[in-house]
Amino acid sequence: MVKKINVADLPEFDMAEHLDSDQAIAEYLTIVMEENDPGELTHALGVIARARGMSEVARAAGLTREALYKALRPNSQPRFDTIARVCTALGVKLVAQPAAA
Repeated sequence: MVKKINVADLPEFDMAEHLDSDQAIAEYLTIVMEENDPGELTHALGVIARARGMSEVARAAGLTREALYKALRPNSQPRFDTIARVCTALGVKLVAQPAAA
């Protein structure tokens, strides 16, 4: 007999648990950026910051932990300099490439 699994009993997926290397973080961020959705980029940076430790990332970015949470919360529209500082703190860089035809 096949045991049925209740969806409510499944563990909640947390991408931050799978971002355990610089390579994984770079690949995740690249995929998100290909979607060309600023909200998803902000969300992804928040996920990566959680994976690295919010307090450590905030300190490296020159922000308070609360300011980092505020900048990366859903529907926020952080300034580009904030995004750049967070990327630097995370050890990743944004790269421009020609769009595919």
